[in-house]
Amino acid sequence: MNYLEQLGTKARKAATALNLMLQEDKNKALKECAKSLMGAQDNILAANEIDVNAAIGNGVKSSLIDRLRLTPDRLQGMADGLLQICALPDPIGEVLSMTVRPNGLTIGKKVVPLGVIGIIYESRPNVTADAFGLCFKAGNAVILRGGSDAIHSNQAIVKALRDGLKTAGYTEDALQLIEDTSREVAKDFMRMNAYVDVLIPRGGAGLIKTVVENSTIPVIETGTGNCHVYVDEFADFDMALDIIDNAKTQRLGVCNACESLVIHEKVSRSFLPLLYDRLHAKEIEIRSDERGLSICKGFVAATEEDYATEYLDKIISLKVVESIEEAIAHINYYSTKHSEAIVTKDYEHALKFLNEIDSAAVYVNASTRFTDGNEFGFGAEIGISTQKLHARGPMGLKELTTTKYIIFGNGQIRK
Repeated sequence: MNYLEQLGTKARKAATALNLMLQEDKNKALKECAKSLMGAQDNILAANEIDVNAAIGNGVKSSLIDRLRLTPDRLQGMADGLLQICALPDPIGEVLSMTVRPNGLTIGKKVVPLGVIGIIYESRPNVTADAFGLCFKAGNAVILRGGSDAIHSNQAIVKALRDGLKTAGYTEDALQLIEDTSREVAKDFMRMNAYVDVLIPRGGAGLIKTVVENSTIPVIETGTGNCHVYVDEFADFDMALDIIDNAKTQRLGVCNACESLVIHEKVSRSFLPLLYDRLHAKEIEIRSDERGLSICKGFVAATEEDYATEYLDKIISLKVVESIEEAIAHINYYSTKHSEAIVTKDYEHALKFLNEIDSAAVYVNASTRFTDGNEFGFGAEIGISTQKLHARGPMGLKELTTTKYIIFGNGQIRK
């Protein structure tokens, strides 16, 4: 039995035990894990410093360094996230329906765990704790495969969490980390359908494409975020500027940051100079079409590729359109189906945008940065699903479950 098969066997056994755990037992374990996480703060931050220094030495851009870096506050946030998951209702065991058939059979539908979840992710060590907490509360064992750039951080975090499980008296194998970060092992992991029930990639377009194309395990895609903000002809300018500023600059390296702007031509001449001043002050480069360039000389010419790019950097694309119909068509064509927003005072335009934009989260007069499990009241999230089967949008506890039918009879046979 090879290395991955050993992990898979342990995870499958742990998943069987987790399926029988009561809510209070899960919460007890999660509280102990949060305590263990903070108790290991010095070790975790020291390990993270190794990863951060290596990334800086390799010339990784600052927005991705920010995703990688842990601080005492961020570590506390990870521990608080586990405690918040404790406060969430346990979905496992809920009976969704119960009906009696004419033949006397009672047929019910019950919520159950998925089983063993595999997660492949990149340089965000906070995912390690968030993913474990949600999977565990939903009764699932989890096998994690993080990126090589965060391996020391992930090893330290997983050790702390496993120590917490052990202290609480529950199986440490509910959480396992693949410590071999080679591409060969990652591809082998994608083919472990005998051990893993679902695979969730979290990262850039390249990672997600690789997993989708190579996995024999069912995949839930958590998407890249080419998120748009459309400034309608009936927009409030101050509101639009605040929303764009927040959506783009609050954190550059996150999937719900705005990467593309669409501006109605009727407000372009008055709005674009204001937009340039606001974003230029934050050192954001605006890559625009010809209509935008004719208004603001500080813009840079956009290419076709720009409109489809998730920058995760101090760059944003801009398109001037003649109508809301053109705006919707542009967004639906280039979007990664993550999050889009309209800024408008027109009710009909707001409804049209909500109804016709084909993305997981669609906003009226609010920042795309709210697409987040915690902001939606789900606690920590496993990711933002941009596909349509099983789960879409922020994935909380309920999205990490499935159902089974339970049937009660009194001797019925089919004729």
